[in-house]
Amino acid sequence: MVRLPTTLLTLISIPSGLGYPALGGLVAAESMGIPVPGETALIAAGIMAHDGNLQIPLVIAIAAVAAIAGDNAGYLIGRKGGRALLEKPGPLLKHRNAVLTHGEPFFERHGPKAVFLGRWVAGLRIAAAWLAGINRMHWLTFFFWNALGGVAWATSVGLAAYYLGHTAETIIKSAGLVGIGALAVALVAFFLWRRRRAARATESQAGDLDEGRG
Repeated sequence: MVRLPTTLLTLISIPSGLGYPALGGLVAAESMGIPVPGETALIAAGIMAHDGNLQIPLVIAIAAVAAIAGDNAGYLIGRKGGRALLEKPGPLLKHRNAVLTHGEPFFERHGPKAVFLGRWVAGLRIAAAWLAGINRMHWLTFFFWNALGGVAWATSVGLAAYYLGHTAETIIKSAGLVGIGALAVALVAFFLWRRRRAARATESQAGDLDEGRG
């Protein structure tokens, strides 16, 4: 779910004591397939942590666990009766059929990638777990890629919002969640690059010391 900045501002303004339950509930519900602002809740929680109202390690942990739990519930729904629910006559039938029409071919070609990368794409974030169940993807394969994606998504988006603070609101207004998502991935890539560079420098220094002793 993408509608911002009003939703974002509303979430940021909730009491800090409700921040963790709201985050977990919204992320789990969105991951399960309910169109609620789960990612927006994570961004809001990251901004609240930036302001000192929440703890960013808990924000990331709760979002990751909620995403994994919600996705697994969505997988079970899709596995047991997802196709019947999507094809059942009623409200939004056209949109529900579109999920099958456009989602299945993509999912068949890119199953694990869809589960992992779907965390950063609004439509796939809601539908990927269902499609995995509908297409009877092996549960262990689903669980691995889903867990990896849930942790990476919670970490990247949570840290991006945390370090950007209220600047994230401005970015979202101009670039939408795609912009904050791209910044999140870039931020994580930057930190990984810094860590790798530091590790190489440490190895190089250790090698120089060994040569000096020799």
